[in-house]
Amino acid sequence: MSTSDSLATGQRSLGDRDVSFPLWPPLTAGCPRTSTPEIAFPVEVDYAYDKVPDGLFGPSASARGGLERWAPLLPPLTALGLGEGGTPLVDLGDGVYLKDESRNPTWSHKDRLNRCTVSAALGVGAEGVVVASSGNHGASAAAFAARAGLRCVLLATAGAPPAVDTFLNAYGAVVLPVPGDARWPLMRQIVDRYGYHPVSNLTVTHTGHPFGPEGYKTIAYEIFAELGVPAAVFVPVGYGELLFGVWKGFTELRRLGLTRDVPRMYGCEPAAGGPLHAALRQGRPAATVSVGPTAAYAIDSSVGGYRAVVAVRESGGGGLLVTDEEMTAAQTELAHQGLWVELSSAASLAGLRGIDREDLGGPVVCVSTSSGFKGQGVGARPAETVDPTWEEVERRLRAAGIRA
Repeated sequence: MSTSDSLATGQRSLGDRDVSFPLWPPLTAGCPRTSTPEIAFPVEVDYAYDKVPDGLFGPSASARGGLERWAPLLPPLTALGLGEGGTPLVDLGDGVYLKDESRNPTWSHKDRLNRCTVSAALGVGAEGVVVASSGNHGASAAAFAARAGLRCVLLATAGAPPAVDTFLNAYGAVVLPVPGDARWPLMRQIVDRYGYHPVSNLTVTHTGHPFGPEGYKTIAYEIFAELGVPAAVFVPVGYGELLFGVWKGFTELRRLGLTRDVPRMYGCEPAAGGPLHAALRQGRPAATVSVGPTAAYAIDSSVGGYRAVVAVRESGGGGLLVTDEEMTAAQTELAHQGLWVELSSAASLAGLRGIDREDLGGPVVCVSTSSGFKGQGVGARPAETVDPTWEEVERRLRAAGIRA
């Protein structure tokens, strides 16, 4: 399929769904009509759903090969892909499945988002993209920008994981480590002065890029192709774009008459912060919280967004807080099944393990967002050399509980 297969028609405000805008330019600063100085409302992409071709979700829907197979329900994919998507749905037993997003080209779910956001940058004729990130988002944005022939400027905080730093250097990104509270203001200046396209957030509460969550919808399409509609989906949450995207994908399947149901969506956040949990508890569209110490650096967000609130409320799901100890236990459980995930990625399984599954019924899916190799400190220490004598090898085997 080509970019002309896109059925995208415009942008619609989540603050008031009767407020709409043309598809171009992408409203990267949120809805200009419904947003306030305290709350920024995102916009989403709308489509000519009545023109979706028959067979889009047929037997070939689960074939690998990038997001092109879903082109009618995505913004125009002007950027070349890297074979993103088509990640495995791993059966963990007892009706629990793991959607392993670490199998994407840069080892995270962000590749689905950046295929769409870098396409937007090409669509508006930008010479480069700018992103505020110290992790998965930055590595992915740099990869897709390089593939598209665009420059990438990345505003990062100090202490990026070694694997992420390696990705960024390999792709030739311009990396500028700055204090965390300086990233968004500096990004606005780069956008205004250099005309670079922002592929991460610019607003007081999170709106992000309107095209980005559209890439995440494809996770729902793939789950549906393999499993149907699960009873619930558990998602690690920082700003909530992934949670919203998966939910929107399932609502589109229902709109197209392919299913009657939408799974309950559960957003899983570090107990050290939790802006989604706070917004739901307070009955607000978004919240800002203080964040305490946590090793889940990829989702330790102080600022939430309205997208996640919409997904949880309209699906009948919930916001779950998980401790570092619970995420570590879930990470270990997955490792014992041969799956090495980043600590933040284990938040979804930790959230599931912390509730009563009898209330859900049916199968559930946990989304794992990133590889364990993206963890802070991973690969920073050289491996210890063992004395190659049989006595020492046997001693270590016995210490590990291995007996002849």
